[in-house]
Amino acid sequence: MRRLPRLALWLFCAAYVLPGFIGRSPWKTADMTSFGYMAEMAAGMANWLQPRLLSLPPDIDALLPYWLGAVVMKITPAGMAPDFAVRFAFSLLLALTLVATWYAVYFLARSPRAQPVAFAFGGEAQPADYARAMADGGLLALMACLGMAQLSHETTPALAQLCFTAVSFYALAAMPYRSRGPAIGLALGLPALALSGAPSMAVLLGLGGALVCFLDRHEEHGLTGPETVLHTPARSLAWAGFVLACTLLAAGLAEYLDLWRWRIELPHATWHDWRGLTRLLLWFTWPVWPLALLTLWRWRRQLTSGNFGRHLALALWFVAVALGTTLTTGSADRSLLLALPALATLAAFALPTLSRTVAALIDWFTLLFFTACAIGIWVIWIATQTGIPRQPAANVTRLAPGFEPSFSWLALMLAAVATLVWAWLVKWRAGRHRAAIWKSLVLPAGGVALCWLLMMTLWLPLLEWGRSYVPLVRSVQNAMEADHDRQPGCVEIYGLNRGQIAAFRYHGQMRLQWAQQKASCPWLIVDTEDQHTLPRDVDLSAWSLRLSLRRRTETNDDILLYKRVQP
Repeated sequence: MRRLPRLALWLFCAAYVLPGFIGRSPWKTADMTSFGYMAEMAAGMANWLQPRLLSLPPDIDALLPYWLGAVVMKITPAGMAPDFAVRFAFSLLLALTLVATWYAVYFLARSPRAQPVAFAFGGEAQPADYARAMADGGLLALMACLGMAQLSHETTPALAQLCFTAVSFYALAAMPYRSRGPAIGLALGLPALALSGAPSMAVLLGLGGALVCFLDRHEEHGLTGPETVLHTPARSLAWAGFVLACTLLAAGLAEYLDLWRWRIELPHATWHDWRGLTRLLLWFTWPVWPLALLTLWRWRRQLTSGNFGRHLALALWFVAVALGTTLTTGSADRSLLLALPALATLAAFALPTLSRTVAALIDWFTLLFFTACAIGIWVIWIATQTGIPRQPAANVTRLAPGFEPSFSWLALMLAAVATLVWAWLVKWRAGRHRAAIWKSLVLPAGGVALCWLLMMTLWLPLLEWGRSYVPLVRSVQNAMEADHDRQPGCVEIYGLNRGQIAAFRYHGQMRLQWAQQKASCPWLIVDTEDQHTLPRDVDLSAWSLRLSLRRRTETNDDILLYKRVQP
């Protein structure tokens, strides 16, 4: 049984993790908002147990992600940008997610009920080799998920929740074979998940994990070689008790820190809402959901008889909890993100049963889709640099007015190397590799990594213009400087969202306060969506409009800048 070469696997992971964390500023809206709370805490402007951003509480009642960012900012050397330091710390969370998922699939594949049927005359794959190949396939499946690319590269509680969900998943998967690693993983994973804004999920995952351990007490998990573990009913019961203890710890921390919130929002019984959820499920989890369904079909007899093993029970429970959260909360995409490690695990168990026809269909679809995407990225980049082809260049000018393209040799070389590697990967996949279980997921994972890397190199200046708050803040600062006011002092605001507030405080170094009748700040920044209520709360006779900024890239970033009229 052939495993994916370790160097190739590490390069895959590096090509996926590093782009998106390097060379950019915090993006709209959740990325900048989370960073704003971290900056407030690091500067001593907010309570560490009750984060506030100009008196506004965070949308997600999380603490641990903000603590992590604030601590990193406080220990960051003077020459390093705080936002880069925070992204580096969160990149380690993404890397830990990938590692935890690999080991979770590996240990689940070691389960006797997950092993392939032994041949009559021998010659089958060794259990360890089979498990490693399956783990490679599971990791490739996770990186191939379309919905994971952007959300996993933001410094938000969603990435922390994903990481600690994967760590808890690994801990429950490895319990029959290890002691120290699973114990540490679960003791950290479930409480950290609760502190990251998902206490209900932590409790549900813990209760389900304890039940799996209890029901697993009669299954044999004896291994050969250096990994031999005596799996006894007493050991399973002890693990079940430990899981319950960690669950109670997570619930107790959430109760003590007042993190429990009722956020159940049942979807409306309308075609529009259900169609939106269906589209999200289809594209966000592509390409793992068809493979996960295939796994359930292949194991349908065991599922209907109730005689299915740990490798299916754990994955199905994690997927069910995440899907339930997706359907009953407002942030459906960030909730669905937590299902991806378990969905990738289910997808991996479909790989040994793929027929040539299905494998060829996956390869051809992936090849055409990601090659077309890569060509489109290259064509638009060339158009921004040279003006040719004219239509893509005109589209960029229309959608991003004022954008001035820049050229980087480093970005060009990285993009060229990635494209050549993709061509080599396609050539390799066209060969015969029957012994490689994971071969059908090489192109999906490689295609996602290719397009993500191309976007984060060739398109990075354009994405910065459209997704960053820096152009907005600079436009306001230029207007203030044109009025001979280089240091405006305090600035009143009206109707700005959390991301805009964080951006003006961090990028513009402005002292903000809410607009009120008796304030004396020289400037007032107003969000155009709330200008109809502005006369009710602010005396406009004391202000003179100096700038009306409208951006086509983001209509909700249209603002008005007023200057106080001198009496």
